[in-house]
Amino acid sequence: MENTTQNAQERARISAGSGEGKKTDSGRLAITAMLIAMAFVAVLIGRLVPNVAGFLSYDPKDAVVAIGGFLFGPLTAVIVSVIVSFIEMFTISSTGLYGFLMNVVSTCAFALPAAIVYKHMRSMKGALIGLAAGMLCMTAMMLLWNYIITPFYMGVPRSVVASMLVPVFLPFNLIKSGINSGLTLLLYKPLVGALRAAKLVPQSSGKGGFKAGYMLIGVLVLITFVLLFLVMTGVL
Repeated sequence: MENTTQNAQERARISAGSGEGKKTDSGRLAITAMLIAMAFVAVLIGRLVPNVAGFLSYDPKDAVVAIGGFLFGPLTAVIVSVIVSFIEMFTISSTGLYGFLMNVVSTCAFALPAAIVYKHMRSMKGALIGLAAGMLCMTAMMLLWNYIITPFYMGVPRSVVASMLVPVFLPFNLIKSGINSGLTLLLYKPLVGALRAAKLVPQSSGKGGFKAGYMLIGVLVLITFVLLFLVMTGVL
C-alpha cells in the first residue's frame, strides 16, 4: 500500500511538472512573438530618423533583440533577429538579401555578446559588461562586413568603401550601438516588471539583476549617444 501511494504521488508530481513546463513554453512563445512585433515597430520608428551619409540608417530594434536575449538567452536573440529581418526584407526594405544579411549580422553582433555575458552574470554589472562587449563587437564586425558586402549592393569600388570605414562606418556603428545600449538599460526593467505582473515570467529569485536606480545609467548613456548622433548627422 505504501509503495502504491508513493507511486501515485510521484506520478502526480511528474504530471504537475509537465503541465507547468507546457505553460512556461507557451508563455515564452507568446513573449517571443511580442518581441518580434515590438522589434518590427522599432524598425518602422527608425525609418523616421535621418540617414547618415545618405544610406546608413539608425535601427532601434537591436535594443528589443538584446532584451529578448537578456530574458531567454542568446538563441532567442538570434530567432527574433532573423525573423524580423526576414519580415523587413519582404515588406519595407529595398536592399534584398544584402540588407537581410547585414541586418542579421549587425543585430546579432550586438545582442549575442550582451546575452551571453548576462546569462552568466545576471546582475547590473553583467548587463553593462555585456552591452559594452556588444558595442565593441558590433562596431568591429560591421567594419569588416561593410568592407566586404557594401561594394556589391552600392555598386562602388571597394576603395571607396575602404575610405569610409574610419570616418563614417566606425563612428556610426559605435553611436548606433551606444544608443541601443541606453535603450536596453532604460526599457528592460519596466518591461520585465510588466511581464512579471502579468505572470508571464517568473519572479526574480536572486538579489542581482537590474535595480530601478540603475535606469539613470541608461538615461545618461542614451542622451550621450543621441547627442553624438545629432552631431554626426549635422543637426547640432
